[in-house]
Amino acid sequence: MARKPARATSAIPLPAATPPRRARSEITFEDQSLLGPLFGQFDANLVQVENRLGVFISARGDRVQIEGSEDSVARARDTLKAMYDRLATGQELDAGAIEGLIAMSVEPTLEGIVRGGGEAPPVMIRTRRKTIVPRSPGQIPYMQQIAREDIIFALGPAGTGKTYLAVAQAVSQLITGSVQRLILSRPAVEAGEKLGFLPGDMKDKVDPYLRPLYDALYDCMPPEQVERHLASGVIEVAPIAFMRGRTLSDAFVILDEAQNTTREQMKMFLTRFGQNSRMVVCGDPRQVDIPGGDRMSGLADAVEKLEGVDGIAVSRFTAADVVRHPIVGRIVEAYEGPSS
Repeated sequence: MARKPARATSAIPLPAATPPRRARSEITFEDQSLLGPLFGQFDANLVQVENRLGVFISARGDRVQIEGSEDSVARARDTLKAMYDRLATGQELDAGAIEGLIAMSVEPTLEGIVRGGGEAPPVMIRTRRKTIVPRSPGQIPYMQQIAREDIIFALGPAGTGKTYLAVAQAVSQLITGSVQRLILSRPAVEAGEKLGFLPGDMKDKVDPYLRPLYDALYDCMPPEQVERHLASGVIEVAPIAFMRGRTLSDAFVILDEAQNTTREQMKMFLTRFGQNSRMVVCGDPRQVDIPGGDRMSGLADAVEKLEGVDGIAVSRFTAADVVRHPIVGRIVEAYEGPSS
């Protein structure tokens, strides 16, 4: 039996993709003395915003005009306003700060974060050397938590500001007298390599493991003040093994690289918590270097057991919160992709 020829049907054309709506916006800045640092040398700051958001920015006197897609123009406008507000409140504006404001330009409350909106104060940490504000969406709730909660777990990849912001908050509370001392600790575990014998006394042996904590301290306090506090014991930097048997009262306590603690170490550390103290536990659950490879990370175990307990907060960061060079965020995303 002959088959009937297939009947030709006309192809149904797919609807053409709707191009993004074009928009134009103009901003006028009141304080012309801030325009130089706002625009940057040779307009470098404006160029940075242009390149990251795909807009065109032209500046004439105290007026800035932005052209591009509707969404990008809105983000660029909010970013420029936040940059201006940052300068108006006496804060520094560098490439890293601008990158952070661009990343947060999707936040509807960006202006309130920088300047403070309504009755809410701006989200910031004041130290002797600088005023620190959030540079990513994930840093906003984290900065609020470390100023309010008793114990905070900060989880996420390198470069998201977990340890740095904790040290900054600790320094701020030491300055105001809210705590009497800072205790900074981490497990002495090599990251996938064996360093062998290290010369010197105990301080010389453990200092290489604690260098990131020192770097954050020196960034928030004058060097001579850091040295004086270290000598007097007001600031104590020690490996986690030195915490056993102690009660940490009137202190701001930070545990860095906590993913390299065992469950026994983590339980021991958390139960050191004393009166009028605050504890921040930082780590990346995907970067475990515990010797043996088959031992469960104390950080993952503690978060599983304690998340939701009253007085304990958990803050999670992603590659989108990386505040180092933008390429670091892309590297983190590549390593944490489906094939990793």
